Amino acid sequence: MPKTLPPAEDPVSQFEAAMKELETLVQQLEQGDLPLEASLSVFERGVTLAQQCRTTLETATQRVENVLERTTPDE
Repeated sequence: MPKTLPPAEDPVSQFEAAMKELETLVQQLEQGDLPLEASLSVFERGVTLAQQCRTTLETATQRVENVLERTTPDE
C-alpha cells in the first residue's frame, strides 16, 4: 500500500490551497475597496503564492517527463 503524505506535506493539497487563496486575493484586489497598504500586502502575498504554484507545476511537469522517458521505448 503506498504511503500517503500528511496534508501539510502533500504537494497536491498545498497547490490546491495556494490556488484557492490566490483566487480569494484576486477577488479582494478586484473589488478595489482595500486601502493602498492592504492592497500592497495582498498583492505581495499573491506573488508569493503564484511563485509557489509555478514551482509546484514545474516539479510535476519534470516528474511526468521523467516517467515518460523511462516508459518510452528507445527508437
